[in-house]
Amino acid sequence: MFQVRILGTSAAIPTNTRMPSAQVVTINDRHHLVDCGEATQIQLLKHKVKFSRLDAIFISHLHGDHVLGVPGLLTSLSLYERNFPLKMFAPSGLKKILDVVFAQTHSYLNYELDFVPLEDFEPGSILYQTPKYKVEVLPLDHRIFCRGFRFVETNKKPKFDFYKAKALEVPNNYFTLLKQGNVITLEDGRVVTPEDVLMTPDAPLSFAYCSDTKYNEALIDHIKDTRLLYHESTFLNNLRDRAEATCHSTALDAGRIAQQANVNQLLLGHFSARYRDLQPLLDEARTVFPNTLLAREGNLFNVKDYV
Repeated sequence: MFQVRILGTSAAIPTNTRMPSAQVVTINDRHHLVDCGEATQIQLLKHKVKFSRLDAIFISHLHGDHVLGVPGLLTSLSLYERNFPLKMFAPSGLKKILDVVFAQTHSYLNYELDFVPLEDFEPGSILYQTPKYKVEVLPLDHRIFCRGFRFVETNKKPKFDFYKAKALEVPNNYFTLLKQGNVITLEDGRVVTPEDVLMTPDAPLSFAYCSDTKYNEALIDHIKDTRLLYHESTFLNNLRDRAEATCHSTALDAGRIAQQANVNQLLLGHFSARYRDLQPLLDEARTVFPNTLLAREGNLFNVKDYV
């Protein structure tokens, strides 16, 4: 399982239909929260994301629409009696914010918050890793320190080709040895290697999250061939001056980045509250990158679907 659940897509302020930035990346039934604007925990409850499966939180930067939901979520996890550590990757200033909030509200966590400052990691480095996947740091260009995240499967194993094995008359009791990479010798003296019966592994699934950033070609090499890309598209291109002044992207910018990085699918998000109708942003991005969709609250995207 490799899924992305959209919880919030609004830039700066919420609207009556859009929440501030937040989404959940689920890999092998474990949840990873990416950004945490206001009402994120409400969205988690609404979409039945199990808090007990939350392994890590990734915060791109310290603007309020990306972090103001953090203190409430962390204290709720404590009230839900979480009793195992939670990793948090964020700019170091968030730790200072949390310390003040917890002290002034007399709130205490009954679990370990393993806080890791994002400043310690250069773009392209591995931020978090398990035996099945890793999270890489992406360079974003915003008004304050800001980073994106790329989730990538690792250690993809080749698939066993049952029909090839049968064509070679390999007995079933040898299948496990071949799957484990062993060379076997059959009773008739024939040697069968793993390459004879194993297929090339599928390309690893990947998802990149690019929150607030102006058009940034330095990002392209870091997200090359990514399966699913979420890229901010705060404005239409007729407001390019406004986008540049606030270090944001237009929908056209997002499409250009996706096209140059050869991604499979682009998701637009982080929409200015001035846009009630999002279709023009979608149309604009599709002029350069047809495989574009709008991210909307509640949408669930299966990364494997985008080939």
